[in-house]
Amino acid sequence: MSCLVGCCASLTCGLCTSAASTITKKSARLGYCGLFGLSLVVSWVLREIGTPLLKKISWINTSDTLSDEFFQTEAVLRVSLGNCLFFTILALLMIGIKDQNDRRDAWHHGGWIFKIIIWALLIILTFFLPNPVTSVYGVISTIGAGFFLLVQVIILLDATHSWNDAWVAKDEQKWFVALLAVSVTCYIAAFTISGLLFIWFNPSGNDCGLNVFFLVMTMILALIFGIVALHPAVNGSLLPASVISVYCAYVCYTGLAAEPRDYACNGLNRSKAVTTSTLILGMLTTVLSVLYSALRAGSSTAFLSSPPSSPRAGERSPLLDSEELESGKGKKEAESKPVSYSYTFFHLIFALASMYSAMLLSGWSSSENSDLIDVGWTSVWVRICTEWVTAGLYIWSLVAPLIFPDREFY
Repeated sequence: MSCLVGCCASLTCGLCTSAASTITKKSARLGYCGLFGLSLVVSWVLREIGTPLLKKISWINTSDTLSDEFFQTEAVLRVSLGNCLFFTILALLMIGIKDQNDRRDAWHHGGWIFKIIIWALLIILTFFLPNPVTSVYGVISTIGAGFFLLVQVIILLDATHSWNDAWVAKDEQKWFVALLAVSVTCYIAAFTISGLLFIWFNPSGNDCGLNVFFLVMTMILALIFGIVALHPAVNGSLLPASVISVYCAYVCYTGLAAEPRDYACNGLNRSKAVTTSTLILGMLTTVLSVLYSALRAGSSTAFLSSPPSSPRAGERSPLLDSEELESGKGKKEAESKPVSYSYTFFHLIFALASMYSAMLLSGWSSSENSDLIDVGWTSVWVRICTEWVTAGLYIWSLVAPLIFPDREFY
């Protein structure tokens, strides 16, 4: 048995060393994405099977009256706290790096075996903390998750405007036709989703005024997006408007699907399978947002900039710089070059994403529906408010240059 354990430990060590070496040579960004993804898996696994283990820890199980949901939430929050601390420490260490001859540039790209050990130790150490610490972190996470949702919206706006400008720049009729086709398809999808939601969340014989209000607002916002974007004074594009409309319809669905299962206006069968599929969609959106920001991370000249298709945008650079320079490619040449993206911003994205994923897995620390994932009125209102903030930011990005013509929005 001892021989078998020794062989397993040796193989694991060799695997980690090989993986760390590969990350260093290729892309540090993908390495950080891998650690973040692994933290999601660990959180999910401990949420599902870690309750019996946590009940045996005296400083966590402080009362016989604690429910299983409490231990599930504790497992998620503690893994998230360790992950958040790891990326926050890196963000603080990377403040002020401007060129690649800074010694800390090597810390960002290299030392993966050491960083993996530190990451694992931070997560393990969080399970030795008293419950009040995780309670405070849970409150902080709700705020951090809100900031991540805001960043997620900014990323979506950047992606849609970049997509639109890339096709417009080709200046060929087939690309304009493709723009129109995609825009129309997205609008059809947005209104189709809204129609299905009316069937699912407005069952006959029930007073579902709140759900109807949410759905009508979603459809009205989709129309407003198109009208404002196509107004001659704005000179916008239909593609971003249609993509934002689909996104708002999706967010509205996730909000309505998070309603308690005993709520009469929730027409979905709130089984474990349904809530798990909804959670997977939410986690997939989170991972894609983090990956996009990781691959396009950089400095932005303004928090709310006018879209590239607006009249004031001019020739400004994208909100997130897409150029990538990784270490290990001509060391002497790299030492004289500035860094291609903000390392601090890069790590802060992961720290905020850690908070958001904790809220997603714990149902925003709500005590409702302990047998289901991410269900309760807190989840509903978080998503509906996210939809409205998305709409407000998109409309603002279009009309701000008209309201303040003397200011440069880039």
